[in-house]
Amino acid sequence: MCKPIPPQLPADSRGTARASEAIFGTFLKDEQNGWPDRPPVELLVRRPGERFEPRFEEEWPLARTEWTEFRLCPDTMDLRSTPSAPGTVSYEPEHEDVRFALPPADHDREFTGPAAAKLRISSATADADLFLSLSLSLYDPQGSEVTFIGPNDPKVPIALGCLRASHRRLDPDRSEPYRPVHSHDTIEPLVPGQPVDVDVEIWPTSIVVSAGYVLELGIGGRDYRNEGTEIENAMYPTTGVGPFIHTDPEDRPAEIFGGTVTLHFAPDVKSYPLLPAIPAP
Repeated sequence: MCKPIPPQLPADSRGTARASEAIFGTFLKDEQNGWPDRPPVELLVRRPGERFEPRFEEEWPLARTEWTEFRLCPDTMDLRSTPSAPGTVSYEPEHEDVRFALPPADHDREFTGPAAAKLRISSATADADLFLSLSLSLYDPQGSEVTFIGPNDPKVPIALGCLRASHRRLDPDRSEPYRPVHSHDTIEPLVPGQPVDVDVEIWPTSIVVSAGYVLELGIGGRDYRNEGTEIENAMYPTTGVGPFIHTDPEDRPAEIFGGTVTLHFAPDVKSYPLLPAIPAP
């Protein structure tokens, strides 16, 4: 019989329990415990090694955010602040991902807030599913991937995003550069081989990239997978996304979603993740 995944909560989860107790005390017991006087936003800023630093803020996203575009460069497969060189990068969506690395720095860098990616893609077929991992996978100086404990998986990446290309139309009234909102009221199939621009939402996150660490953006056509991390006798595969996998052949027939996907680059083509850089105090 399958066993549930054992709880693996960071020590800082005790603070969450205390916060819940204070909320219930204020609104259910009329306790004067100071909860209404707290700032409206509380963060647990994450660092490698499951270290969390509590911090209070007055708004979300943070007003001091420096929204930073990191261009995808096909010649070096890295992320830069300069325009992309012309070229293409192709991948087989059912079998491989492509990764673009942000070179390490000699100082810590914090990214806290929502994120997004703008890409120009084409497909050999009439549609494509895009899976991003903020993907920003994080690697330590020895080259091993650093994952984190998630709510339903013990080894998750920093953040994830996904989009079906035929649902790429944006809702202009609700979208922000850092949070594209798709209307999902129009299906626009791809013309095989013809490039289109897509905007992909990446879930909000808070991470300090320590000096010497490398941040990566992964792009592929399948769920994020962290190989070799599965828990024995778990109720579902624990490969980084918990039970929320996208493998239904009726929803994703191979003849439509298995075609080669190509990323297109040029100096006048904006292909980048938009990341919420927080300046050092």
